[in-house]
Amino acid sequence: MDYPTRVLALDRERWVMIANITVKIALVAVFLIAVIVQPPGAQGKGMEYRAPIFIGSAVFVPLIAIWRKWVPFPHTADALLATPFLLDTVANTAGFYERFNATDDVLHILNWVFLGSAFAAFRYRNVHTRKEAVLIGYGVGGLAIIWWEIFEWLVSTEGPLGGENGLALTYTDTVGDLLLSSTGGLIGSVISIYLLGPTNPDA
Repeated sequence: MDYPTRVLALDRERWVMIANITVKIALVAVFLIAVIVQPPGAQGKGMEYRAPIFIGSAVFVPLIAIWRKWVPFPHTADALLATPFLLDTVANTAGFYERFNATDDVLHILNWVFLGSAFAAFRYRNVHTRKEAVLIGYGVGGLAIIWWEIFEWLVSTEGPLGGENGLALTYTDTVGDLLLSSTGGLIGSVISIYLLGPTNPDA
């Protein structure tokens, strides 16, 4: 292969570009439905407060790519970063959290697999070694869930932005989310070594 890391080859694939655009369009469309139509599953979830973060996930990578003049465009990282926000919005809009008890646990693992992979997709654009990749990705996933839980507290019934219609959180739920999400970040980091990392087996 002519590319030092697999992610650079993926970024040049047309199907990756199409998948990225599809994720972005779906994210904006579903989020608008959640905020404007406000189906039962999205009510009381602080969707209006989530908007800057969720929509921001769709524009963060393009802004960095334009600023840094990245070639090829980082379609892989872009799609991977936006996917967790799309899945969470779909789950809320469709009422999956209320209908299926396992939804929260499944998405905390799965979404952090995507987030860990998104970080790796960024990293492997310039870093051509596997050294400490798993530990670094695990740490990034851990930081992400810590700040996510802080955000959920802000829009909870106990937080300053939630009020009576805010999220109902428990200590058990929060600790469980920390464990599941950090584990998902670890899994994403390990997978990314082989799918996005260096093509050199000795790297």
